[in-house]
Amino acid sequence: MNKFMEFLNGQMPTPTLYGWFHLLFLAITTALCILVVIKGRKTSDKADRAIILSFAIICIVLETYKQLNFSYNNGWNYQWYAFPFQFCSSPIYIALLAGIFNKGKFNNALRMFLGTFGLFAGLTVMFYPGDVFISTIGINIQTMVWHGGMVVIGLYCLVSGRLQFTIKQFFSGVLVFVVLVAIAITLNIVVYNSGVLNGETFNMFFISPYFTCTLPVLNLFQHLPYPIFVLIYILGFILAAFITFVIPYTISKKSKKAVLKDTNQS
Repeated sequence: MNKFMEFLNGQMPTPTLYGWFHLLFLAITTALCILVVIKGRKTSDKADRAIILSFAIICIVLETYKQLNFSYNNGWNYQWYAFPFQFCSSPIYIALLAGIFNKGKFNNALRMFLGTFGLFAGLTVMFYPGDVFISTIGINIQTMVWHGGMVVIGLYCLVSGRLQFTIKQFFSGVLVFVVLVAIAITLNIVVYNSGVLNGETFNMFFISPYFTCTLPVLNLFQHLPYPIFVLIYILGFILAAFITFVIPYTISKKSKKAVLKDTNQS
């Protein structure tokens, strides 16, 4: 097992922002996005489910590797800071549920989350990875495939024609986000007070009341009372997701007006 993990722990010079490694995955992600825009509107229900579930399975495989690698590099001691329930970890659960459940309000809410909140988070990391790169080849690939996949699957959810671009449906995605935040807060409190951390950091969604938020901009508000800080966090992400939603929402409205105009002229 150790030999296998050593193989998976291959090293490389830490990639740089907009270096060859970063640009390579930006190019791959861009190419896949173009393919999604061209072909994504014509998928059958069977192919659609296969796409969503395939992404979820890829996430599960990548996350399993990441957990094993981090534990291996720390003497097979579990690293609580890497527990898979950060904001960018959420697609592993949301995509799996979206692939399992049939069409309906719940499924649409999950897809709206992936197409707004998930798409925004993926774009943020892909265009500015910050300190996500390390010297382990597999982890760097995992990071880029994961966040690039969030962009691709988020875009697919928006262009596949299975969502209605209404404010009501947008807020169904917001509800999914709020539930995830509530779970993260609960985990932060329960795990911290369970005594299992042994001095390690456990800061899911970076909103633990016990640890410092390291997210740019949001860390400026952590000195505020905790409920206010969380509210700012929620509203900030909702605003970012809404901006992501506005573009397809506007295109959808203009398309409907154009179709209606052509019909009236006919």
